[in-house]
Amino acid sequence: MKPRIFITMHYLELGGAEASLIGLLHALDYNKVDVDLFIHAHHGELMAFIPGEVNLLPEIKKYSMLEEPIADCLKKGFVDITFCRLLSKLHHKLYFKAHPSIGDDDDYFISQYTTWLLPKINPSVEYDLAISFLTPHKIVLDKVRAKKKVAWIHTDYQTLRVARELVLPVWSQYDKIVSISPDITRTFLNVFPSLTDKIVEIENIIPSALIKERSSLFDVSDEMPAGHINLLSVGRYHEAKNYDNVPDIAKRIVEKGVDNLRWYIIGYGPDENLIRRRIAEAGMQRHVILLGKKENPYPYIKSCDIYVQPSRYEGKSITVREAQILCKPVIITNYATAHSQVINGVDGVIVPMDNEACANGLLEVIKDVELQNNLMAYLSVHDYGNESEVEKIYSLI
Repeated sequence: MKPRIFITMHYLELGGAEASLIGLLHALDYNKVDVDLFIHAHHGELMAFIPGEVNLLPEIKKYSMLEEPIADCLKKGFVDITFCRLLSKLHHKLYFKAHPSIGDDDDYFISQYTTWLLPKINPSVEYDLAISFLTPHKIVLDKVRAKKKVAWIHTDYQTLRVARELVLPVWSQYDKIVSISPDITRTFLNVFPSLTDKIVEIENIIPSALIKERSSLFDVSDEMPAGHINLLSVGRYHEAKNYDNVPDIAKRIVEKGVDNLRWYIIGYGPDENLIRRRIAEAGMQRHVILLGKKENPYPYIKSCDIYVQPSRYEGKSITVREAQILCKPVIITNYATAHSQVINGVDGVIVPMDNEACANGLLEVIKDVELQNNLMAYLSVHDYGNESEVEKIYSLI
């Protein structure tokens, strides 16, 4: 019999970790392995891209309530989950009030208070490998039978201030911990040096053929008309992506004489109202355009002039790699892991994070058509797909 792999994820909305999971599922050879996929809540645009060979396990309502607003959880009759989530919020608040230097990550508290209420997942099966693809990682430890268990790191731990003495016992129970890049490994081990022997590095798997195919499915000229300098960013409307500073950066570029600048942002998330307010305050309504959620962002990436990732921090941005696969000039800010993503001046450009310096860096690339052409020429002869990384998954079994 083929080895059987279990993978879990919270939902499949547009996001970096979610796209990485889809990449992994498309790279696996289903002649070699069987895969059961458990999604807590069956929603999100990327649900449609789960390969047909994958066995999608039925949704279990108690798990889906972990993703619902607490008020909706109560309205739907899940009093126990509601009560425990409220307790977790209280404990979280009290803990970080007592330890203000640590941070405010609440995944640990939610999982500690709710996991015991959840039923076992497919309890009749013992898997050869169980993968917890995103936090909270306690669920796979407690609710899945498997010979080996693996947890993924997608986050730059330099940007997090976690309660290490609370979280360490969870990580320690895993057979292996998968890091997506050397920089992610370094920052994680700065926090958890005792876990060095558990680390395995597997890059986000990005299926280049699928991306190129999807980039040609439809025309976006109505939404991104030609005749402008069209910049594009893709990602959640969240503090990490720094989109709240985009209107000010764009204003500085426009004031330097680039009135035909159009900076489009695809995404969704909690910072949308903040970003819209900043657009209005900067008077950038013509120049910074929020396109909202897009099930398929690749035609937009293909159609832009320059792809920009203006983040405050990243693990390893999948959309940057996708833009490189589509041979777009890429500009990223100098976040902590930037140099693991881009070779400055070769396959992209790294600019400072400060708004004025960032604007100047963007302007230099906008004006330097020769540099843009050189970047595109380099990308066109280099393969940025990495489907071979999937072999490392097989080696974990």
